[in-house]
Amino acid sequence: MRYAIYYTPSADDPLTRRAARWLGRDAFTGEAREQPSLSPFPAAALAELTADPRRYGFHATLKAPFELAGGMSEAALLAALDDFAAETPAFVLPELVVGRLGLFFALVPAGPDAHLQRLADDCVRRFDRFRAPLSKADTDRRNPDAMNDRERRNLQDWGYPYVFDAFRFHMTLTGPVDPADQPAMRAAIDSYFAGLVPAPRRIGHLALFVEPERGAPFEVRKTARLADAEARKTA
Repeated sequence: MRYAIYYTPSADDPLTRRAARWLGRDAFTGEAREQPSLSPFPAAALAELTADPRRYGFHATLKAPFELAGGMSEAALLAALDDFAAETPAFVLPELVVGRLGLFFALVPAGPDAHLQRLADDCVRRFDRFRAPLSKADTDRRNPDAMNDRERRNLQDWGYPYVFDAFRFHMTLTGPVDPADQPAMRAAIDSYFAGLVPAPRRIGHLALFVEPERGAPFEVRKTARLADAEARKTA
């Protein structure tokens, strides 16, 4: 079993519901969703293009999937998540937009955000004591030979290459899309998510996702609400 700490909106958030249908699965319930048919991508084509993000569920990675270290328990991890959320203030990203990372499409911030960077950095550090060291197979799967020196050090030290100054917040919407199809995919995403992005996005929850066994779909085990910033100022 592996665990991960992700950002995802609450189960009843309109963006969560819309993304679940886009990906074809709701990570909160585990239920399949009928995917839309959007020209020139019929539902069957969209299902193929979203196969990888569908397994992980709609999310942005803060602490990448890990097995529990010896002596650690799920109960302790859940308690730590509650404690972390209670002392971490919610905040608003000024704008969440559709972006592209290489061949992949995702929802991304319109620009750098210090609150978001701090949240990601704190998650990496605070929950690392729960992480078992990567196996050789997991390390090899990340293809460290294709990484730069910084990313290889991050993989060795933190179990994931894209942390700290290599971190990029993204909520993945597709697998790799052929360059010839990218303009049409961008138009399809813009149309499907119209009214929800581009728009400000409140980062008010964290979620513990669980992969019950290797290769199984990730599921939401628990959400933790971040502290209200104004309440903390007057406490």
